[in-house]
Amino acid sequence: MKSAIQMGAGNIGRGFIGMLLSQSDYKVTFADVQEEMVKELETRGEYTVEVVGDNKESIKVRNVKALLSGDPKLINVMADADVVTTAVGPPILKFIAPTIAKAIKMAVSQNRSKPLNIIACENAVRATTQLKKLVLTELGDDLPDWVGFVDAAVDRIVPPMEPGDDISKVRVEEFYEWLVEKSALKGKALDVKGMTLVDNLEAGVERKLFTLNTGHAVCAWLGQYLGYPTIKDAISSEKVAKLVKGIMQQSGAALIAKHGFTEEAHAKYIEKILKRFANPYIVDSVERVGRQPVRKLSAGERIASPVSEAMKHGLPVDKLLLG
Repeated sequence: MKSAIQMGAGNIGRGFIGMLLSQSDYKVTFADVQEEMVKELETRGEYTVEVVGDNKESIKVRNVKALLSGDPKLINVMADADVVTTAVGPPILKFIAPTIAKAIKMAVSQNRSKPLNIIACENAVRATTQLKKLVLTELGDDLPDWVGFVDAAVDRIVPPMEPGDDISKVRVEEFYEWLVEKSALKGKALDVKGMTLVDNLEAGVERKLFTLNTGHAVCAWLGQYLGYPTIKDAISSEKVAKLVKGIMQQSGAALIAKHGFTEEAHAKYIEKILKRFANPYIVDSVERVGRQPVRKLSAGERIASPVSEAMKHGLPVDKLLLG
């Protein structure tokens, strides 16, 4: 049976990446720093994903294992894995890079030759490339040719559960998208349900990051400023909805100019996102979505990047700047 290590047993790790890997016949081992979550997953060997939207569904994810991120056993398991995925948040990549480097060194000492693909599933442009640089710092640039660092783009809204709920249970929206750069994969293409292999990843990454993530963050900031507790409440306000849509239209104009998306297709993409924000079954606080504003306002991120690109093409940026 194929094996996968999912670094990060949070909402995205369990409700998106880990679930799809498990449904694709991978034996999934979660690694996390949260002792209670690790103990629960390891003891039960399964958890529930509740899909909400127009169609509701409860999915049991079975045959899973879990280890603490600092457990020495993780290096042994990773050294034999077929794929390593992450969903830890971009700032945490530097903390998991040493473990990945140690696993690669161990695999080399065991004369491994089968492919190992590493995919960082984070809200950042080319997060796997960032992770690769960190791992190479630990390895001293001595990277075996069977290791692939594969950039990806992920998209699924996964809000926190209510206090008192089963700690391992996770709630997700129906929509999801997992784009993976085909050319970077080692060995045969990964047979993972829900994974889409693409040739032009940059366009997909930036379409998502500078539309969905831009709109999501600004909706949260506007909502908090105006006193709305959740994203659904904020986007229900005509004032907020108009501003958020205008901001996504300005970032969208920059994306159309850069990547050649059609105006009609991108307009439909924006409307789909607005509908997702208004999903009555997703209760997501503006505080959670709007957190880490310093990072989200930095160069290359969801506001600064579309502003720079729009200005390059002489396009309006007033609403983006308001955000």
